[in-house]
Amino acid sequence: MKVLKFLSVLIGLSAVGFAQNNTSYWQQHVDYTMEVNMNVENYQYTGTQKLVYTNNSPDTLNRVFYHLYFNAFQPGSEMDVRLQNIKDGDKRMLTEEGKSRIASLSEDEIGYLRISSLSQDHQKVDFNEEGTVLTVNLANPLAPGGKTTFDMEFRGQVPLQIRRAGRNSKEGVALSMSQWYPKLAEYDFEGWHADPYIAREFHGVWGDFDVKLTLDKNYVVGGSGYLQNPQEIGHGYEAPNTKVKRPKGKTLTWHFKAPMVHDFMWAADPDYLHDTLQMENGPTLHFLYKDDKEILENWKNLQPKTADLMQFFNKNIGEYPYDQYSVIQGGDGGMEYAMGTLITGNRKFESLVGVTAHELAHSWFQHVLATNESKHEWMDEGFTSFISSLAMNQVMDQGKENPFENSYKGYFSLVNSGLEQPQTTHADRYDVNYAYGIAAYSKGAIFLSQLGYIIGQDKLMQTLRKYYEDFKFKHPVPNDVKRTAEKVSGMQLDWYLTDWTQTTNTIDYGIEEVAGDSAGTTITLARKASMPMPLDILVIYGDDTKETFYIPLRMMHGEKENPYPQINRTVLEDWPWAYPTYDLTIDRPLKDVKAVVIDPSQLMADVKPEDNVWQPAP
Repeated sequence: MKVLKFLSVLIGLSAVGFAQNNTSYWQQHVDYTMEVNMNVENYQYTGTQKLVYTNNSPDTLNRVFYHLYFNAFQPGSEMDVRLQNIKDGDKRMLTEEGKSRIASLSEDEIGYLRISSLSQDHQKVDFNEEGTVLTVNLANPLAPGGKTTFDMEFRGQVPLQIRRAGRNSKEGVALSMSQWYPKLAEYDFEGWHADPYIAREFHGVWGDFDVKLTLDKNYVVGGSGYLQNPQEIGHGYEAPNTKVKRPKGKTLTWHFKAPMVHDFMWAADPDYLHDTLQMENGPTLHFLYKDDKEILENWKNLQPKTADLMQFFNKNIGEYPYDQYSVIQGGDGGMEYAMGTLITGNRKFESLVGVTAHELAHSWFQHVLATNESKHEWMDEGFTSFISSLAMNQVMDQGKENPFENSYKGYFSLVNSGLEQPQTTHADRYDVNYAYGIAAYSKGAIFLSQLGYIIGQDKLMQTLRKYYEDFKFKHPVPNDVKRTAEKVSGMQLDWYLTDWTQTTNTIDYGIEEVAGDSAGTTITLARKASMPMPLDILVIYGDDTKETFYIPLRMMHGEKENPYPQINRTVLEDWPWAYPTYDLTIDRPLKDVKAVVIDPSQLMADVKPEDNVWQPAP
């Protein structure tokens, strides 16, 4: 029984408060200069990389680590073995018989990154390739505050198997180049994050990228960064009425610079169409997609919708900090990267807008805030799912009473499956992919929607904006978003972060009994599961008038404002968690009580909501 419609989240409110004291905070910095030559006939490439690394940590470093992601696309790799052993392997990497496609790749189909030479400040260093991780013993220790320069020569091969990156996708995109270069691993207050690549998320060091890509002149390229030589390239990058002067020869060199990013992606195809849309007081949007009549209309219509989405996120999270964003057809689904995304393009229009909304929202939660997705994937995927659901509801006029209904359905399904693991589980350690997906996306989104139930929708949106403002470019951890919500709301919320993310405790409240006489009515409420929550109780009387009662949770040490200002509310004595039941007494005869409802918003993720509504027997 849905008594009240979902209360729309308030948007457009200003953030309040000041940034936290970050005097003890530090993070590393790295600048890349790379020159790469791609052979589009055999999909092999060679490159040089100059990497300037600044050690802002208080520690002296004796070694560093690089990610060599493409080495995952080889028979016998950890990604291959994991794919063969997990119960619900990624279908994009399985044959029709359920076998690993990676296992059958031939030598000219595998992916690889191999280091030809590496030196530190002109001194050769010892290094060892260990699957998808390169271990480097420094020639000279790097002291706190010091800088060092690594010079590397490397060669790679683009894998035939598409997983984010790869060649010749099902939609015919020649090159999807993500996670394609030797990438320095992140070192932070927890130490090194040199995780092997097993198809999950990533973590990176911010810096400036200067990248030159040389390949067949018939190919059109898009990706991270601002093109530095549009007058040589053309293909719609040049300014209007500018004459293009291409160098002679069979190849072109595309020169990109990407400031303050922690990754660099590019894609290329000879049949790309390239459109741009300059937003008013906003970035330039680039769209690169195949010249395919079946998708042309959708990709044209996508462009103003992307601008609408950008405006929505700017208003409700914070300003996008770059002057460009690119939506590029490629890859194997949708994946976010610095200043752009790779998405499959042959979709129904709403799906095309939906995947763009999700990947664009990642620009804030992964490529500006940049939580460690291997350890806290729910902070990125979940928060992105939350805000993109809100955006789609508005931009696509979906009219949903609860934009997060699918997230709740997914979470309840996971709980009932018995496969749930805590959200603190490392992304690679989930027993099944299904449990990972729901924990990261659905349960992660509910963390925010349910937080709005706890502290109030206006305070939730203030929390998001303050969180972004205080922690952009700082790799926040779970405690940071919790502390932000506490500062905005004035409540204590450690119990919420602990139970929801570090355990599989569930929420289950019920109406145990409604009894009374002509003098009054007593409603007995019961907490039937471990996780505590404050409660909103709606009572509907025989004359159809309504009244709400608010029971704060004692350990919150605070209360939210009335979420239903049009209905009279009574704030009751708080409910200590240890007490399994609570009696709510109403000064109205029992015969006048028509219905009692726990949480009319349905934002509290009660796993057994059937006892949340009481009506007298007919």
